[in-house]
Amino acid sequence: MNKTELESKVADLKAELFNLRFQLATGQLQNTMVISSTKRDIARCMTILRQSEHKEA
Repeated sequence: MNKTELESKVADLKAELFNLRFQLATGQLQNTMVISSTKRDIARCMTILRQSEHKEA
């Protein structure tokens, strides 16, 4: 994935995380493990972005 795709993926995952937290607060979320896996996905994408920034510099 290139830089713009990763940035859009991070934005999508953050929006999904917001929705998951909202569902958790309202009691609609069945599987709470989805929140932590979404956080990990965000961290993975951010790590790849940072690594590519360091390679460019």
